[in-house]
Amino acid sequence: MVSALVTLVIALPLAGAAVLLVGGRLTDRWGPYLATLLPIVSFVFALILFLHNLSLPSGGGEGSHDARSHVVHLYTWIQTGRLDVGADLLYDQLSGLFLLLITGVGSLIHIYSLGYMAHDPRKRRFFGYLNLFVAAMLTLVLAANYLVLFLGWEGVGLASYLLIGFWQHKPSAAAAAKKAFVMNRVGDMGLSLAIALCFTTFGSTAFDVVNAGVGHASETRMTWLGLLLLLGACGKSAQVPLQAWLLDAMEGPTPVSALIHAATMVTAGVYLMVRSHAILDAAPGARTAVVVVAVVTLLWGAIIGTAKDDIKKVLAGSTMSQIGYMMLAAGLGPAGYAFAIFHLLTHGFFKANMFLGAGSVMHAMDDDVDMRHYGALSKAMPVTFLTFAMGYLAIIGFPGFSGFWSKDKIIDAAWHQHWWIGALALLGAGITAFYMTRLMLLTFFGDRRWLDGVHPHESPRVMTGPLVVLAALSVLGGLMLLGGWIQDYLAPVVGEPPEESGGLPGWVISVLAVVVVAIGVALAWVLVGRRPVPATAPTDVAWPVTVARHDLYGDAINETFVVEPGRRLTGALVQIDRYGVDGVLTGGPVAVGAFAGVFRQLQNGYVRSYALSILGGGLVVVLALMVVNWQ
Repeated sequence: MVSALVTLVIALPLAGAAVLLVGGRLTDRWGPYLATLLPIVSFVFALILFLHNLSLPSGGGEGSHDARSHVVHLYTWIQTGRLDVGADLLYDQLSGLFLLLITGVGSLIHIYSLGYMAHDPRKRRFFGYLNLFVAAMLTLVLAANYLVLFLGWEGVGLASYLLIGFWQHKPSAAAAAKKAFVMNRVGDMGLSLAIALCFTTFGSTAFDVVNAGVGHASETRMTWLGLLLLLGACGKSAQVPLQAWLLDAMEGPTPVSALIHAATMVTAGVYLMVRSHAILDAAPGARTAVVVVAVVTLLWGAIIGTAKDDIKKVLAGSTMSQIGYMMLAAGLGPAGYAFAIFHLLTHGFFKANMFLGAGSVMHAMDDDVDMRHYGALSKAMPVTFLTFAMGYLAIIGFPGFSGFWSKDKIIDAAWHQHWWIGALALLGAGITAFYMTRLMLLTFFGDRRWLDGVHPHESPRVMTGPLVVLAALSVLGGLMLLGGWIQDYLAPVVGEPPEESGGLPGWVISVLAVVVVAIGVALAWVLVGRRPVPATAPTDVAWPVTVARHDLYGDAINETFVVEPGRRLTGALVQIDRYGVDGVLTGGPVAVGAFAGVFRQLQNGYVRSYALSILGGGLVVVLALMVVNWQ
C-alpha cells in the first residue's frame, strides 16, 4: 500500500500538469477544477500514509531505519561503471511531514486561485504550472538519493520561472523570472558539485550510503561537501548572498508568492540541510558557515521589511528572515534540526495565510500594493482582517500562537550554544514585531487613504475559505510541540536532541522574547500608528531607512562584485578567442594563400617561360653538384 500511495502522491499533480499543458484549449473550462482536485486527492493519500506511519513502531534512534522508513524502487535510472542510481523514493518521518505541508497548503492555494485568477484568460496554463510546481516539490522531498532530489530541485526551478514570469507582458515580471532563474543556477552549481563529490567519496548518492560512510571520510572533505550543499541551499532558500531574487519574485500572481514563500521552493534549502544532517555533524566548519549565513540573512530580511511600502515585499523580506531562523536551527546541529522543521511547518501555515490575505487586500484595492493607499480596511474586509491578524500574531511570536512555540525554541537553542547568536536572534524577533505591526497599522487601521474610484469589499468565499483554514492552523500549529512530539517523531531521522545544560532556562528566554516583541510593537505604534501617513514615501529620511529601502544594496553589491567582473571577464575571453584562438586557427590558411598568390604568378601559360625555367633549374642543379664534388 505504501509504495502505491507514495507514487500516486506525485503522479496525480504531474498528470494534471500534463493534461492541462498538453491538452491546450480543450481543457480551458474544466482544467482548473481538475488541477485543484488532484492535489486534494494527493493530500488525502499523504494523510493516510501519515496515519499509517504513526501506527508503526519507531526505532527510536538515528539511523535505525525502522518500520517507519520505506524505500520505493521505481526503476534503475542510471547504471554505468561504478555509478548505479535508482529512481527511488523514500517515505519516512521527515518526508511525511513535508508531504502534508506541500499537498495541504498547496491544495488551499489552488482553491484560492479559482477565485483570484477567475478572470485571467490564461488561467488554465496557470493551474498547469501550479500542478507542475507541486509535483516537482514532492519529488524533491521524497527522493531517496541526491540525484533524484536534484531532479525535483530543477523542476521546482523551472516551475518557479514559469510562474514568476506568468504575466510576461509586464517587463518587470519577465525580468524577475530571469533573475530568479539565473541566481538559482548559481546555487545549483554548488548542489551539482556536491553530488559529484558524494559519488567520488562514497561511491553512491543514496542518503543511507552517504550517512553510513560519513564516519570514514576526512573532515576536510566533509567541510567542502557541507559548504557546497550550503551554496545550493542559499540559492533556493534566498539566503545571503543569493537572496536578491526573492523580492523581485513578487511580480508573479499572489498565489505564486504564497506557494513559493510558504510551502515549497524556499523551504527546499532547509530540507536539504536537515536531510544532510550527518554531513553537517561531521563538518563543524560547515555548520559554523550555516549559522553565520543564517544570522546575517534573518537580520537582512527583517531590516528590509521595515522600510517597504509594497505589502507583498514586506512579506517577502519576512520570508527571507524566517527562513534564516530555520537555517540557523539547522546550523545548530542535533539541538536544532527538529525545531528547524517545526518552524518550517508553522511558517508554512501563517505565511501562506498572510500572502493570500495580502492577495485578498489587493483584490479589493484594484491590485494596488502600496500600503500608503490602504488604511481602515478592518471594517471593510472583516474576514480578511481577522484571518490576517491570526498570522500576524503567529509570526511576531504572541504567546499561545504557533510562531511563539516554534521560533522561541530556535532562539532558546541558539542561546544555549552561543549567547551572542541567541541575542541576534532575539533582535530579529524584535524587528519582526516592528515591521509586521507597521504593516497591520498601515493596512487595517488609521484613516482611509484609498485612491479615487476604489471601493474595498470582502473577497468571495472561495478565497476567504482557505484563509480561515490557514488562520486556524496559525493558531493551533504549536500543538506539535506538546509532549515533545515533534522531536520524538523526527528523532529516528535527525537524531535525539541533546540535554540542555547551563545557561538561561527556557522560560526565561521566552519571557525575554515576549518583552523584545512588545518593544517592537510599541515602537511601531509610536513611529507609525500615532503619526499621519503621507501619500508618498518621504525622501528626507535617515540613511538607515534609505539603505533598507534599497534592499541593503544587494543588487548593487551583485552588480559590483559579480555582474561587472563577469562582464569584463567575458569580454576579455571574447578578445582572446577572436585574436588568439581564431588567429592560430586561421593563420595557417592565410599563409598558404599568400604563398599560393606568389607562386601563381609563375603559371603564365607561355611555353618559352617554362623551358627557360627548366633550363635554369637544371643549370642550378649541375652547378650545385660541381661545387659539392669539387676536390
